[in-house]
Amino acid sequence: MRKAALFSLILCVTPLAAAAKPPVVVELFTAQGCASCGEANANLAKLAQREGVLALTFPVDYWDYLGWSDTFAKPEFTARQKAYVARLELREPYTPQVVVDGQTQAGGLQTEKVDRLLAQAAKAERDPPDMAFIGPRRVDVGSGRPPRGGAEVWLVRYDPREHDVVVRKGDNRGQTVAHRNVVREIKRLGPWRGRPTAYRLPAADEDGLVTAVLVQATDGGRILTAAVRD
Repeated sequence: MRKAALFSLILCVTPLAAAAKPPVVVELFTAQGCASCGEANANLAKLAQREGVLALTFPVDYWDYLGWSDTFAKPEFTARQKAYVARLELREPYTPQVVVDGQTQAGGLQTEKVDRLLAQAAKAERDPPDMAFIGPRRVDVGSGRPPRGGAEVWLVRYDPREHDVVVRKGDNRGQTVAHRNVVREIKRLGPWRGRPTAYRLPAADEDGLVTAVLVQATDGGRILTAAVRD
């Protein structure tokens, strides 16, 4: 009887949880060695406080040659931005750059354009697959219509705390650069082909991180849905 009651409860709760509209994903590609990125970081910190927005900071490493090695940058963040460059048919990667839901982009200082892209993304019609976290080590993605070329499920862990970094060399020498929602881990969990699929979540590399999962078209395509574990 207990198992049957529990199963009935899950069936009742799941549709309500799935009804929540997924957040708009805003990704900032930035670097501590980029002279104009400090202001863009501050802009993203404001977006992170908005309801219905998942704001993520991805520090890149290709400005390290200017004399300062970014303390948060990882090669996989640069690779993610380059996938967007190819998909969005841009000439080259640049900072600061904002990408909204994997579909549109703007300069990190173009606050009016970013707000417009956010509003458009929030109003866009979607039919995303359901997503639910099952305990600390599993996420389930439901059924749906995959995009042409398929989709992938990505684990993103970010630090919600503000971090101030004093830059000692390069264009920002002597300045303190603030960061918010810095991504510390990104990992591909596997493909999603439109069928209900469970994915194992690895343990976090460090304490204090927030776990988010994205379902995204392959090769830097549009983000179909996203969820953050409470």
